[in-house]
Amino acid sequence: MGMRSAHRINAGFNMSSMTDLVFLLLIFFVIVSTLVSPYALPVDLPKGQSSAAKKPAVSIRINADKAISVNSQPVSEEQLEAVLRSEMEGRPEEPIVLQVERSVPTGMMVMVLDVAKRNRWKIALATRTES
Repeated sequence: MGMRSAHRINAGFNMSSMTDLVFLLLIFFVIVSTLVSPYALPVDLPKGQSSAAKKPAVSIRINADKAISVNSQPVSEEQLEAVLRSEMEGRPEEPIVLQVERSVPTGMMVMVLDVAKRNRWKIALATRTES
């Protein structure tokens, strides 16, 4: 009595839906990764161990007590852009060197970066070499 069922059950696993899901996730992450930092400010970071460091033409320093100085001259937040315009006159391609102490709030540094961005000046963050 050879009775066989005409309907066989396939016990295998179909991977086509899984590969579709993987490709959709891949496309999603590629699109999201391009949208991560469209509003980031470009900042040129200097090398930490530069042997031939020349003195910058314009340097800004923000102390721990939130005092701003341009080329060692104290400046208020309101005067900063006007002073920088006069200092950067005739040398728009030279970068401004920004020195910020660790305890300074990030908002102060972003304010200076915003002034540089508005005027299309390059800005470099100063680093300290490890001794």
